[in-house]
Amino acid sequence: MKAINFSLSDQTGKVHKLSDYLGKWVVLYFYPKDDTPGCTKEACGFRNSSKLYHDKGIIILGVSKDSVDSHKKFAEKYHLNFPILSDIDGKVIKDYEAQGIFTKRITYLINPKGEIFKKYEKVDPLIHAGEILKDLENNI
Repeated sequence: MKAINFSLSDQTGKVHKLSDYLGKWVVLYFYPKDDTPGCTKEACGFRNSSKLYHDKGIIILGVSKDSVDSHKKFAEKYHLNFPILSDIDGKVIKDYEAQGIFTKRITYLINPKGEIFKKYEKVDPLIHAGEILKDLENNI
């Protein structure tokens, strides 16, 4: 299934389009709120594994409804070294079936052709970054 393209600003105000990353694996993860316990653990897990992701050419993109300013504070506080995208109106969150009372913790692994390779609906923030790398071992 083709991943839905989008255009969202990150914590620095830079605009990212999913189509910018054609030809690369993309981890597109949705999370409820900046600087909350589970979301911080998940983001720091990706931060701590980012060199492994980078070395394999895998892009990490986080998405929540928080503002660019909120993302900036969150990224600076925890030294996040990947884009976290602001979806204030929730359109992308809805397109990717992550809407709820709070944004659902869902991750999509998107292949270099722009197709959804795997959807993670039951995410454990403590082990999620490693889980995705393990799943990709035989596919990259």
